[in-house]
Amino acid sequence: MPISPSSSAHAARQTVAQRLRDLRRDADLTGSELARICGWTHPKTSRIENAKTPPSPDDIRRWCNACGVPDQAPDIVAQSQNAEAMYVEWKRKTAAGLKQLQESYVPLFQATQVFRVYSGTVVPGFLQTEGYVRALLGSISSFHEVPNDVEAAVAARLERSRILHERTKRVLLLVEESVLRHQIGDADAMAAQLGCLLTAGALPTVSLGVIPSARRDRSIWPMETFHMYDDTLVSVELLSARVTVTQPSEITLYLRAFEDLRSMAVYGAEARALIVRAIEALAAE
Repeated sequence: MPISPSSSAHAARQTVAQRLRDLRRDADLTGSELARICGWTHPKTSRIENAKTPPSPDDIRRWCNACGVPDQAPDIVAQSQNAEAMYVEWKRKTAAGLKQLQESYVPLFQATQVFRVYSGTVVPGFLQTEGYVRALLGSISSFHEVPNDVEAAVAARLERSRILHERTKRVLLLVEESVLRHQIGDADAMAAQLGCLLTAGALPTVSLGVIPSARRDRSIWPMETFHMYDDTLVSVELLSARVTVTQPSEITLYLRAFEDLRSMAVYGAEARALIVRAIEALAAE
């Protein structure tokens, strides 16, 4: 089963810390000596070497200069920045608004051929209708207290979803049946969303599976929402942050989890029957 999604970010930070520690030792410097040359305290050196504090680009340049290897600084700066990008708090990611967040995914979407998405909470963004996404992004904007550009963000997300019609792409989507029952927005918005799901399977690029709530022989439990981009990157959505997983062993675990979840899902007529039941339950309320 997938391990903590933050482990890739932590491992990447540790790699940077180990590399800096090795440079200090190769230069035959103690932690105190390096701190004195760099102009900071010894505890700061210790925090950086133990991956407790991420070094700034200036910290890395000073470190490399102190160790007599200034030429290594650019590479380590890039490595450190990549490590920090693996764990990004939503507060930081949405500081400029939700529209920019939607648009930031476009290059990754364009470069990906096979998308695998699992969600146990909401309809995947690829299939979200206008009313549904407006209600969802409105809630997110309010909860995270980010700039209110919901209407622009809705347009950006709907535009981004046009990728479903590119025949070179494959989009494999899995949702728990409970997603069909979580009402986002008013009844009309939810009904329109469920209606969209009824026809989603007709798209040649899309496979939509629904994991029945009544399924008792589960080999894996419901988990956090995750997106897989080809077999090179996994993005995991937590309450406070987005975690990017790039470590091959962890990607393999997420791929295995996706295939296990996929084997428990129903498709075609069986999936549509579950969606129809959700529509009927909505109408009965």
